[in-house]
Order: sequence, then structure tokens, then C-alpha cells
Amino acid sequence: MIRCEHIYKSFEGREVLNDITLRFEQGKTNLIIGQSGSGKTVLLKCLVGLHDVNSGKIFYGDTDFTDLDFHARKAIRRDVGMIFQGGALLDSSTVEENVRLPLDLFTEMSEGDKRDRVNFCLQRVTLTDANGLYPSELSGGMTKRVAIARAIVLNPKYLFCDEPNSGLDPVTSVVIDNLIREITEEYGMTTIVNTHDMNSVLEIGERVVFIYQGKAWWQGTKDNILDTDNKELNDFVFASQLAKKARKFEQSR
Repeated sequence: MIRCEHIYKSFEGREVLNDITLRFEQGKTNLIIGQSGSGKTVLLKCLVGLHDVNSGKIFYGDTDFTDLDFHARKAIRRDVGMIFQGGALLDSSTVEENVRLPLDLFTEMSEGDKRDRVNFCLQRVTLTDANGLYPSELSGGMTKRVAIARAIVLNPKYLFCDEPNSGLDPVTSVVIDNLIREITEEYGMTTIVNTHDMNSVLEIGERVVFIYQGKAWWQGTKDNILDTDNKELNDFVFASQLAKKARKFEQSR
């Protein structure tokens, strides 16, 4: 479980996050949604420690992450997996080398044990026998699955996903969504997904927070996000003409 209390963040006097208090549950997919520039990416980076907050607290379990020094934070980061928007694979390294990187950085496992762990994670994301491929040889969906394998190779307690479906077709996006949900449940992780994809929200949004102008504007689940009377959320959810038509159709039935 991760929680943040009264988080404020500004850049050069411009306030980006305003009094954010949230709780992200263990074993569930927690989604952060919002318009571009709303502050959702800054919030994610604050939670993972890429940005320091101006004020407020962030807790990993019972540990106050904001009060830790660099070395103490490193110990927590050992329990964190991160899926970056573009995959962030090393172009000059093979799939196996990319997935093995966290093991090289954070463990003293033998080469054989590392190889076994890499193979297990690649099998888990259905990429058996892809070890020797390079990123340039992968499709978009394969790239995301390699990124997921790398993110779980240390068996983390916490998983952060920044726009995991960015650039993917709808069918592949569903595959990635289901994979994230499955590994979250399987390993009991606290998973936080930053997304603008409403399909992801409706597929895996067990807990959803809508960030609007730097504030936690609405909280709920995939089951009630379509029925809220929150104007700003509705403007976001039903922004496309197709979504508006679908809503009118449902309301007329």
C-alpha cells in the first residue's frame, strides 16, 4: 500500500499539485487519469521519487519515503518496478540483457540464477525464446511486454506504469491491460497506472483517481465512473464524439 498526504509540488513558482491526499491499495490496479497538463505525470514521479515534493508525506507501507535519505530510499527502490511510456529499453542490449539489468544492479545472484529468473519472467509475459532479439526487432506490444518482464524481475512490491498502452493498437492494449492486472493479483503488488486510455479504465480500473488542475477531483471505480455527475470528469470521459453518442444511446434505452 502507498499513500500520500497533503502533497504540494511547484516548479518555478507554478503550482502543479495542490493538496493531494490519496491511498493506493495493495493487490489492485490503481489508475490515475486526467488531461495533459493536469499534474498526473508529476504526481507519479513524486510517488516514485523522481521529483521531491515541496510539502506533504508519501508512505510506502508505514515508512515515510519523503523523510528518507538517498541510501534509505535506494532500499525501497529495490522493491519498485517501473514501466516507462516508451518501454525505455537499451537499444544496444538484447531482450535478455534488458530484463537482467535490475538483477545486475541490485543483486549478487549467480549468472545461472539470473538466467533462470529472466527466462521465468519472459515466459510470464509470453515471450519465450525472445532472449537474443534486440529492441529494433520487436513490435510495440513485444516492447511493452519486455518492459513488464524487466519491471517484475526483482519481484517488486510496487509497480508503476506510465502510459503503458501509448502507441499500441486497441487489441494489443487489452493484452497489456490484462497482463498488468494478472501480475498485480498474482504477486499482490501495489500497482499505479498513469493513463489517458478510457478503455484501460473500464478494463482494469479497480480504483480510479481523476486529477484536475492539480487536485484530486474525483475518486471511484470503473463501475461508477460512467454514472457520475461530476462535470469535469464527464467532460474528460466523454470528450470524443463516439463516446458522446454511446452515452446518449445508453441514456435513451
